[in-house]
Amino acid sequence: MFSKSKINEPGAKAPEAAAKPAAPTSAPTAPAQSDFKASAPKAKPPASVLSSDLHITGNLKTTGDIQVEGTVEGDIRAHLLTIGESATIKGEVTADDVVINGRIVGRVRGLKVRLTSTARVEGDIIHKTIAIESGAHFEGSVQRQDDPLNPGRSAKPAANPAAAPAAAPAEGK
Repeated sequence: MFSKSKINEPGAKAPEAAAKPAAPTSAPTAPAQSDFKASAPKAKPPASVLSSDLHITGNLKTTGDIQVEGTVEGDIRAHLLTIGESATIKGEVTADDVVINGRIVGRVRGLKVRLTSTARVEGDIIHKTIAIESGAHFEGSVQRQDDPLNPGRSAKPAANPAAAPAAAPAEGK
């Protein structure tokens, strides 16, 4: 650790560091740590992988990426969700990007949904864009929405409250 700080310091300051080891050592260390903290959120962490021998009962929620190779009985919400060929999901899937290679029994919501040739989906798909490869099995309905990640509550209540106040004064008169 001390050798790293000596390497980073210029040769002219090395004698000063020997005379005052506490002040120069702590001053460069604090900015260096804050520099690493500032760059850490920019780096995207790798996807969480749920292996093929893993069986989860319950909901999963993350802002990151998930790759499922095992079985999940519950809802999944993620940024990028990849369903492996051996994977089975029983529940609702919601993600910005969904790539389905395996089996899903339940609703799929995604901005971009892709069913590969090995996909097996039993349920409705609500999407902004969709791609279905030849060979994929799909049983359900497909619905396009501009914002498929939200269950459509924002559009309907906005129209209903606007109509209700207009109707109430008309009824009162």
